[in-house]
Amino acid sequence: MRILIAEDSSLFREGLARLLTEAGHDVVALVADADALPDAVAAHRPDFAVIDVRMPPTMTADGALAARRLRAEHPGLPMLLLSQHIETRHCVPLVATGGFGYLLKDRVLGVDDFLDAIRRVAAGGSALDPEVVAALLAASGRDDPLTVLTAREREVLALAAEGRSNASIAGRLVLAERTVETHMRGIFQRLRIPDTGEEHRRVLAVLAYLGHSTGDPTRTR
Repeated sequence: MRILIAEDSSLFREGLARLLTEAGHDVVALVADADALPDAVAAHRPDFAVIDVRMPPTMTADGALAARRLRAEHPGLPMLLLSQHIETRHCVPLVATGGFGYLLKDRVLGVDDFLDAIRRVAAGGSALDPEVVAALLAASGRDDPLTVLTAREREVLALAAEGRSNASIAGRLVLAERTVETHMRGIFQRLRIPDTGEEHRRVLAVLAYLGHSTGDPTRTR
């Protein structure tokens, strides 16, 4: 897979490039600021983009803003945001489109986990850190939209929103996979979210529903 990396830390950028190259990917471009990102994507046409959220010029949410622009200009480009911070203002619309991930740098537990996240996102799925999931759900601004769910359904939804399959959720919660499927059906019935039959799309639809209820969430931490 041809991958572009946008990261202002030269040490982290080069280390990530080496990791991806050793995993068999082709790193086609390295950029150090958000302003250079759109032109680099247009020039190199990567299959995947890894983007730091906080980059020059302002070191705030420049990477997330550039990611939103890329999604509009290149809707089929899967992307994975990396950050030490959680930024929700510009990410709810990205989550809702699929082929998107957001991981916290200090919570990526291993190389295999990271590479697996890239594979899921490249396939059109999601890879979201649990803390990012919590912030995205809270960003809806409603009086806890999940009150209609049971405690177990909340647990299942939180794990599903991380990008986990029903089998993975079943293993984590020590449940039968069929039980997890039943909980997923209950979640979508209670939240009135159409079930498309594709697990990652169902997860993204839930997050899109929660974000859509207030238009443009503005919570940033």
